[in-house]
Amino acid sequence: MAKFDYDLFVIGAGSGGVRAARVSASFGAKVAIAEEFRVGGTCVIRGCVPKKLLVYGAHFAEDLEDAKRFGWDVGTPKFNWLTLRDNVLADVDRLNTAYTDTLESHGVEILHERAVLTGPNEVKLASGKTVTAKTILVATGAWPVMPDFPGSEYGISSNEVFHLDALPKRVVIAGAGYIANEFAGIFNALGSRVTIVNRSDKILRGYDETLRDRLLQISMTKGIDFRLNCPFEKIVKHKDGSFGVKLAEHDSFDVDLVLFAIGRRPHTEGLGLDAAGVELADNGAIKVDEYSQSNIKSIYAVGDVTDRVQLTPVAIREGQAFAETVFNNNPSTVDYDCIPSAVFSHPPLAGVGLTEGEARNTLGAIKVFSSDFRPMKNVLAGRNERSLYKMIVDASNDKVVGLHMIGPDAPEILQAAAVAVKAGLTKADFDNTVALHPSMSEELVLLR
Repeated sequence: MAKFDYDLFVIGAGSGGVRAARVSASFGAKVAIAEEFRVGGTCVIRGCVPKKLLVYGAHFAEDLEDAKRFGWDVGTPKFNWLTLRDNVLADVDRLNTAYTDTLESHGVEILHERAVLTGPNEVKLASGKTVTAKTILVATGAWPVMPDFPGSEYGISSNEVFHLDALPKRVVIAGAGYIANEFAGIFNALGSRVTIVNRSDKILRGYDETLRDRLLQISMTKGIDFRLNCPFEKIVKHKDGSFGVKLAEHDSFDVDLVLFAIGRRPHTEGLGLDAAGVELADNGAIKVDEYSQSNIKSIYAVGDVTDRVQLTPVAIREGQAFAETVFNNNPSTVDYDCIPSAVFSHPPLAGVGLTEGEARNTLGAIKVFSSDFRPMKNVLAGRNERSLYKMIVDASNDKVVGLHMIGPDAPEILQAAAVAVKAGLTKADFDNTVALHPSMSEELVLLR
């Protein structure tokens, strides 16, 4: 029988890779994990965690303004970008240490260097050392897509945005997905003048259309400028460090920061997957079966690198299922039905299940219940901003097949409500639940 250096070698210490390595080790496997940057991956180091902390920081702008109507004399608030930035990065350091400690406490060997596949059971490290493993797991995530046009090199991606030396006065953001809208809300609340530029006329594809329209209206009211159906032509850098942006069929305008948020692609380039014979999709994603196994028996992949569902909790579940399947003799798969998602915009939106459009196309006869209301806090604060909740029901059996909402704390409310949708509860089940008053979430059981 062949003798290997490790039972499992993981490439990439993000959420999926860390979970797979830790759990596999707890089942008795000898595990090593290679990470060329920092343990924690996109979500912890340069994604959802630091971004959410920036969202919290940005929300204080409105909260401090609203506080006056609630009797608080807060004087003239002053914002310091460097204080927020450094505190956020310090928390990233804390999490990096926590993830590292978790791996080490489970006996996982961490190799802080790049690893490249050289065969079905072999990996070459940047140091020149070659190691073997009975099973190899690729969990290298995804990477921001960067465009190629004259001057595009002056733009940054979401990877770099957390390290800015100063808050830019004028920002242009390319793209209209969740990353673009989240950073638009952050910069706008902190005082930057924000312009979103998108090639198409839609924002947040995949989310319910009514909620998308509501966010667009609210964002414009807050002062965010949208340039839709506008491809970039060029960017030029001025002597003072600012940039001139030229869009198709538009006059040029100057900004201090160009942020590209036009999508993410699986991070597989240069990993040696071809040498190992691993089959890839056209976008570079590793093709896997329901057990996350590639066409090569010894090579698996989890997380964004497979481009199934690019969400951190999904990667974690895939890593857990992999460990159960391969090292605990418990074949496990991930259920991708009814996965909740959120956009931490200003205000945030969240949804689970079918959108109204999807339901009409797949179910035919549906019922749509909604509540369009102004939260109590907004009423007293003098804000006209309204929240919107939607429930999509299969008319044939009264089953709730979709819930979508935009408004304060929408993601927090949606997480609990998603359990009901996943469980297949009916509109009658919601109606039979007594409202918790006064709260925004009570609207879910009062929909008519």
